[in-house]
Amino acid sequence: MRRRIALALALIAAVVVVAVAAWLATAPRGVGAEVAVAMSQPGDAEAGRTVFYVAGCESCHMSPGQQDPLRLGGGQELKTPFGSFYPPNISSDPIDGIGAWSAANFAGALMRGVSPRGEHLYPAFPYASYGRMSIKDVRDLFAFLRTTPAVAGRAPPHALNFPFSIRRAVGLWKLLYMPKIDQPVAVDPTEPEALGRYLVEGPGHCAECHSPRDPLGGIVASRRLTGGPLPDGKDKSPDITALGLKDWSESDVEDALSTGFTPSGDVLDGPMAAVVRSLSQAPASDLAAMAHYLKTYKAGATP
Repeated sequence: MRRRIALALALIAAVVVVAVAAWLATAPRGVGAEVAVAMSQPGDAEAGRTVFYVAGCESCHMSPGQQDPLRLGGGQELKTPFGSFYPPNISSDPIDGIGAWSAANFAGALMRGVSPRGEHLYPAFPYASYGRMSIKDVRDLFAFLRTTPAVAGRAPPHALNFPFSIRRAVGLWKLLYMPKIDQPVAVDPTEPEALGRYLVEGPGHCAECHSPRDPLGGIVASRRLTGGPLPDGKDKSPDITALGLKDWSESDVEDALSTGFTPSGDVLDGPMAAVVRSLSQAPASDLAAMAHYLKTYKAGATP
């Protein structure tokens, strides 16, 4: 009898230890002190405008029912197999938007997927890619967003299926899929290959739509950028690796990103229409660097 009691107590203790360890391991973790200090420096709003369009912020955060890409009231429904997400208001409004956020709050959300309240953000917001961004770009983007019109109103709450509605479980997702980046990436804009990699894998977050995902929503690393189901589950994005683009020249890719027209004369539509609308505002040198990277990228390569 005593032995059974001892075994039961040992089992309970083991379960408690595992539960506590899991709770601690999945805790939200924002940016560190070094990043917070770096973010405290003034940003360049004009440079941030370029980051804004390369990152395609308005594609998800633009208020529904209007055409101004700088009215960032959020609320557009994003249907996924996990349920419906409603991107939040990221306008300069101090109540409903991010107008009252600190620069460190913004970096924590963008780069680590942690809200100012210390909660996990869902990875429908592509912070696994944005976490690769340089501090300068994050700082400049924040400076630009603070210049956008204040938009009152909040997006509806997410409507997710169980168990994906358990926000703390996002911590486990992060352990599995967040890139291990100790320091934000520094970019030498004079080196096209490095710049292209940075733009595609970081702010451009191309892999988020152009890669297959596993049942937990993580990108299948060995097939990165080879195309995959779009979030709505109805359509499929194309392969944009060197193999998928083998019949396109670099200038073909660059033209498609800036105009929406393919070499055959087709028009990029669906979600890519919004991407093209954004990238048409980006510098030609950025688009050329992105095109070069995609034309040389082999599936499974480390981003």
